[in-house]
Amino acid sequence: MNEQVQSIGVIGSGTMGNGIAQVAAMAGCGVILVDIDEVRLKTAKENIQSNLEKGVSRGKVAAETVAPTMARISLSTTVQALSDVDLVVEAVPESLALKQRIFRQLNEVTKPSAILASNTSSLPITEIASVVTDPTRVIGMHFFNPVHINKLLEVVTHESTSDQTLTRVHAFATRIGKSAITVKDSPGFASSRLGIALGMEAIRMVEEGVASAQDIDTAMTLGYRHPMGPLKLTDLVGLDVRMNIAEHLAKTLGNPAFEPPELLKEMVKAGKLGQKSGQGFYDWDKK
Repeated sequence: MNEQVQSIGVIGSGTMGNGIAQVAAMAGCGVILVDIDEVRLKTAKENIQSNLEKGVSRGKVAAETVAPTMARISLSTTVQALSDVDLVVEAVPESLALKQRIFRQLNEVTKPSAILASNTSSLPITEIASVVTDPTRVIGMHFFNPVHINKLLEVVTHESTSDQTLTRVHAFATRIGKSAITVKDSPGFASSRLGIALGMEAIRMVEEGVASAQDIDTAMTLGYRHPMGPLKLTDLVGLDVRMNIAEHLAKTLGNPAFEPPELLKEMVKAGKLGQKSGQGFYDWDKK
């Protein structure tokens, strides 16, 4: 069936989850945001409200759309609430075991026509789909932070993903204002594989004293017209998150280019995780 996605469930109310919920609700979809903690859910909805109000103040969002958008978002602490949605996007931490556990639950509670998508940035969609009775409806939907601003959606297919599933996801991407690219299931897909390689090399350059983090970033923003340098991006994503992805890629691809430099390991151990901790390659407390 190629019917348009009208309702979605989002599992995980962190930065990515609430961003996905926001853009779907802004596009007119009914959204059920799911997490295990009611406090996290309340905070996520407050963050969405704040983002919308900032958009209004900057002239990016029409003031009259805020209330209807917020009204389309409901909260739940159970996946059973997703029994009738057309699409589920899982946006929990990068743990294959955790994602498989969630997809086993979704396999039981969702309607057969529902698309089951993972927002993973590097884990194999094939292995996530292996726990679902009908893997043709499983796909990767890798959003980029901040979701309400970044236009890219990386759609990841595995061998069993149906053409119908892919078509419906591309139509949904257009509806929420994203430019979708299609990538086959492979370690790191396209974006993470290239981005992590660049990020790890930039960290090695800092480690070797080639240049400061700011100067390396300036080289990429001015010299190559990247919107953001690889080290500032690492701070925004989280040093711990990028290190975990790098370790996964180094292991699965057998390529030393992805090995996390000692400097990265030391910073993570010291709790310097980037913007979320206040310290990384930049001093975010001062900002």
